[in-house]
Amino acid sequence: MTSLRRFKCDDLFTFNNINLDALTETFHLPFYFQYLARWPDFFFIAESPEKRPIGYIMGKAEGLNENWHGHVTAVTVAPEFRRIGIADKLMALLELISEKVYDGYFVDLFVRASNTIAIDMYHKFGYSVYRRVLDYYSGEEDALDMRKALPRDKEKKSIIPLNHPVHPWEVDP
Repeated sequence: MTSLRRFKCDDLFTFNNINLDALTETFHLPFYFQYLARWPDFFFIAESPEKRPIGYIMGKAEGLNENWHGHVTAVTVAPEFRRIGIADKLMALLELISEKVYDGYFVDLFVRASNTIAIDMYHKFGYSVYRRVLDYYSGEEDALDMRKALPRDKEKKSIIPLNHPVHPWEVDP
């Protein structure tokens, strides 16, 4: 059975099998350390019964007022463990923390506009496209900003789609 637990610094040296995927963003070590130090509540790893890392999620809380929300910075599962519900469990955990611990209005994430498999998965998880962010990925590819309203957003204002694309510098946390 897969287990979820908080990510530890040592995990950074054991999760290469998860990150070796063209669609997974790999960050510099200081970036991971920053998330571990500032937002440990949002950083989890999934392990196989043999304690092998098979997926992880990292995120944060950000924004002000009605834009206060949980943000998924990265979620990924090792290719051989995909399509068995691990990403769903990781996302549900981040959503729960965003709602119950941080009292957020919504959860958002950015996904490559060409990554139709991930976009379909996020739709199944209840996310909708809020806006397109032009040239978000190294100035070469657009991102879709996808959101899921949490119970605090009773009127679902946070997920009303924008009718025009934005540039990365226009994206507020």
